[in-house]
This record gives sequence, C-alpha cells and structure tokens, in this order.
Amino acid sequence: MKILITGGAGFIGSNFTGLMLKKYPKYKITVFDALTYASNPDTIIEFKKYPNFSFIKGDIRDIAAVDKAVSGKDAVVHFAAESHVDRSILDPGIFVDTNVRGTMNMLEAAKNHSIKKFIHISTDEVYGSVKKGKSVETDMLEPTSPYAASKTSSDLIALAYFKTFNLPVIVTRSSNNFGPYQHPEKFIPLFITNAIEGKDLPLYGDGKQVRNWIYVEDNCAAIETVFRKGKPGEVYNVGGNVEEPNILVAGTIIKQLKKPASIMKFVKDRLAHDRRYALSSAKIKKLGWKPKYTFTEALKLTINWYVINKNWWSALKGKAFKDYFKKAYK
Repeated sequence: MKILITGGAGFIGSNFTGLMLKKYPKYKITVFDALTYASNPDTIIEFKKYPNFSFIKGDIRDIAAVDKAVSGKDAVVHFAAESHVDRSILDPGIFVDTNVRGTMNMLEAAKNHSIKKFIHISTDEVYGSVKKGKSVETDMLEPTSPYAASKTSSDLIALAYFKTFNLPVIVTRSSNNFGPYQHPEKFIPLFITNAIEGKDLPLYGDGKQVRNWIYVEDNCAAIETVFRKGKPGEVYNVGGNVEEPNILVAGTIIKQLKKPASIMKFVKDRLAHDRRYALSSAKIKKLGWKPKYTFTEALKLTINWYVINKNWWSALKGKAFKDYFKKAYK
C-alpha cells in the first residue's frame, strides 16, 4: 500500500509517521509537508533511515503540488493544518486558506485519483465548550475560535465529499494532545520549557479551563486503528482518560521540575476562551482501541523528554517566537 501523510513533519503527524514506518515496513510511506515554523526538518532526516520512506516538500494550498503528490497513492492521512488558537485570533485568514481551502484541494485530488481511504484529522474544539457530560460524534458543532471554525468547515467539506462523491472519508476528532516533539508555543511544552529556563508561566484567566488530555502516542494508535477498522463516512472521537484544569497541570510541571510556585503568572484571558472540552470515546473503543498511558505517567515522560532535548526546542524559541508572544500575551 502507498500512503501519503500530509503534515508528517509536524507534531502529531511525525509521531504517526514513525508508528506507521515501524509497524508496516512493506507500506510505502510518503510525507507531504510545507516545513513551516511548526515542522521540524530534523524529523524528516530521522525518517530517511527507513527504506519505505520518501518526502515531498509542498503546500496543501498548492493545487498542482497536491495533485502530483496524491497521484499513485492508495490512501491519504491528512494532518496538515494551522493549529494554534492564539495565532488564529491574531491572523484568521491563513487558517481559512490552509485548513479549509487546503483540505478541499486534498479531497479534490483524492477524488480525481480514486483514493481508497482518506483519514481527515480534526479536533474536539469543533464541539465548542461543554458545560456537562461529554461530546459525542453526533453533537452539534459550535466552534468558538477562528481555528476551531476552520477545522469545523474542513470536517464538513470532507464528509460532503463522502456523501456527494462517495470518497471513502473518515474523520477523527481528538482531545488536546501532548508529548515529545510538540512545538513550544503550545500550552504544556511552553510551560515545561519556560520552567526549565526559569521564566514565567503565563496562565490565562483563572487557570480553571478544563481539557481532556491525551498522550500523542495514544492518539496515533487510535488513528492507526481507524485506518484499519474505521467505516467510511463516520466520525470517531479520540479522548484521553482524564480531565484536568490548566492550573493543576501547571502546578504539576512546576512541582516536578522543582521550581517556585511564584513563576506561575495569571494573564488576561484569551478572547472567547472555551471553558471545558470533554470527549466520549465509546465509539472508537468498539474498534478495540483504548489509551495506554495515564495522564500522570505521560506528563512525566513528556517533561523528561524536554529536559533531555533542550537543543531541539531552544532553537524554536527564537526571535520570531518571542515577538509572537509579545502580541499574544500583551
């Protein structure tokens, strides 16, 4: 089988690519990635040791490049997206261009080349804030941020291609991922790396926003399960096994790294900040998947990884990163 993985140099995409390369040595795995700020070229270098791996540098907004990359493939796993909520508030346009138009380009190419399987990777943020209970796949979609709205739009376009053109699309919606190789602009790696450097941990509002955290390896295992067993036209939620408020996560990071509690600083809350996300994973568990890691052990593994791999993330926290954070937290 020949599989194209978009965004395979990014956080979740690279973890999934590594899983597929190891588990399916007879599959031909091609990564299609624009290598934006959120990608890491070192990841591609690491993958080149596998004889079944190849790489194409390209942008999902480039119709010709997408068509060429999809040609001859049997399946597509579509991770490529702009994914940071704060950035979507500062510049919504690029999120619409990449997540909506880019996804449509992928779907159109998949249709034209008779792709046998198209896995579209989405997020729990399409459901919006959940006051009580857990979101199920049939719930109304109520996105809040421009990022969530762009992902909602891409979900609906993907499912429309199944309904209209019978393209074998499957959608996964995961809760907040964390783990090795996540860009340090995201909540957990930002707080870990700031703590390591002795910098403040900027906590939005009262810090009591609740997230349903999932270790990236568990999410990748879920996507691989859907790849094998999922039914076209269906949506599968992938939730972690714990709900934790941001303030508790921050406190755990501070405690494990033996830093003073005073580095936790409360800042003005994000615009329209969703209070709680919670996913029901009952549907995907019927396919035989369940999380392997507890939140506590996964967070410990993640903290240790960032401690050991300072060379990987310190380069990413350069001038452009600092200039962005001046805008995000002003």
